[in-house]
Amino acid sequence: MRVEEVKPSQRKKGRFLVKLEDGDILRVTEEELLRFGLRRGLELDGETWEALRASARTSSAKAQAASIIGSRALSRRELEKRLVRKGNDEADAQAAADWLENIGAVDDAAYAAAVVRDYGRRGYGPAKVREELRRRGVPRELWDAAMEELPDSGAVLDALIQKKCRGELSDPREIKRVSDSLLRRGFSWGEVRSALSRYTELAEE
Repeated sequence: MRVEEVKPSQRKKGRFLVKLEDGDILRVTEEELLRFGLRRGLELDGETWEALRASARTSSAKAQAASIIGSRALSRRELEKRLVRKGNDEADAQAAADWLENIGAVDDAAYAAAVVRDYGRRGYGPAKVREELRRRGVPRELWDAAMEELPDSGAVLDALIQKKCRGELSDPREIKRVSDSLLRRGFSWGEVRSALSRYTELAEE
């Protein structure tokens, strides 16, 4: 396979376009340009060609991964899934995730703690938060440490009930409406019942 042209990319700084005799175009890094000695007229044997293609695919996955993670934090599993959806194979997606993990740009433990803090501030209970960690692909072994960031359920429930009721809570239908709402937020029935009892006692006083 002969290299027909090598030129800098106009869109991506530090990237180069390598046009081959069959019309295919590879996007490579400066490191690959130097490592493979890419230049016009260079003949690539089969082994070198395959190595170059593999390296270019991994570099492309890394660039995509860096762009994705620069826009918003994700778990490693979420990042890998996005890369595969963008057309990368699983091996390249894993290599890109490894690279970002090694430089600290992907950190599942820190990400899990941030998710817990966010949902805690928004008034969600333990069950909902655990479900969110599962949905986001955070490894199960990191959940317990992250859940320590969750505010006390009793205090959160007290504030939520005060906001929802603002008065006496005696109508069974109203009690059911409020309790169902809190259960959907991920609090247990025991926690909800205790909080409703505290509110009722305060209202009676």
